[in-house]
Amino acid sequence: MSPKRDEEADVTQLLQQWSGGHREALDPLFARIYSELRGLARSQLRRENRNHTLQPTELVHEAFARLVVQKVSWQNRNHFFGIAAKCMRRILVDHARRKKAAKRPAVDASVELNDDLAVYVDASDRILAVNEALDALTETRPRLTSIVELKFFAGFSIDEIAATTGVSPATVKRDWDEAKRLLHARLQGG
Repeated sequence: MSPKRDEEADVTQLLQQWSGGHREALDPLFARIYSELRGLARSQLRRENRNHTLQPTELVHEAFARLVVQKVSWQNRNHFFGIAAKCMRRILVDHARRKKAAKRPAVDASVELNDDLAVYVDASDRILAVNEALDALTETRPRLTSIVELKFFAGFSIDEIAATTGVSPATVKRDWDEAKRLLHARLQGG
């Protein structure tokens, strides 16, 4: 086995031990996944304003604290990181809602689209708009939402998404393109 596969197998084993009620697996698990979680947090925060008040370490610890209390039967490393990405998304949305509630909304939040879906002048507006668009997409196309979360929020490759969702890489590519099209239209008010 390659070192990467050994590491994935170790993480999967620790996740399954933790799911099975063995709390002693939590510390070695956190030590093994911390740098990946921090990279995931940095990736998500990179899309935010430079003066964002959340730091990657805070996002990791908040997400891990929320994950610890969940009763999930972890399947593997990809399953864990997919849920961690969703959890980080929720934290960022909650943070944006609190920030937006603390100040007046922008009169004119213009939109520029790029490959990362949408960039708003106000990061809180962008986070909330993307979240609303994903919620709407979930109602009609839940698989597309899962693919967006894994690609956009977790930074998974097409092959990792295929392995996690159980569909072919070609289907993932088609679904990703379709999701971007639908979200783009939604974010533009279409």
